[in-house]
Amino acid sequence: MAIREILKMGDPRLLRIAQPVADFDTDELHLLVRDMFETMHAVNGAGLAAPQIGVDLQVVIFGTDTVNPRYPDAPIVPRTVLVNPVITPIGDDEEEGWEGCLSVPGLRGVVPRFANIRYTGFDPYGDPIDRTVSGFHARVVQHEVDHLLGKLYPMRVRDFSRFGFTEVLFPGLDAGEDD
Repeated sequence: MAIREILKMGDPRLLRIAQPVADFDTDELHLLVRDMFETMHAVNGAGLAAPQIGVDLQVVIFGTDTVNPRYPDAPIVPRTVLVNPVITPIGDDEEEGWEGCLSVPGLRGVVPRFANIRYTGFDPYGDPIDRTVSGFHARVVQHEVDHLLGKLYPMRVRDFSRFGFTEVLFPGLDAGEDD
């Protein structure tokens, strides 16, 4: 396993549309997933998408099964590997919430997301995943899947008066956690 470098906003690889995974249960896919979890845990991430480490595949991971220090008030999201995801909004209701990103270090912004979604895809073995979720869980999935579409959360911010440096907006939160 290895901790991989996380690409930062401005790197053109973050703007590509990721390719679907064609072969499941391969050594390469399992190694990628292990490296992604090790990288995410090393920086207390809530999730990580393969494009963030320069891998042009539709693979996202999220969840920690414990409280995340970057989002201490958020509910626990189950540890998940999601390959070739598809998100379907359930209704038109949106919720605004603060987001940060490992590829946009030191900044946070209020982002609107669908309040309720269904997501489908596969685990690394090719077994189907089909979940209906809401709240923070839905926010995390939408954020990570955006990376597969070449979108970073600042592209979804509607009110830039609610976008800025973590250390200014949240003085009690260690801004270093966003780096």
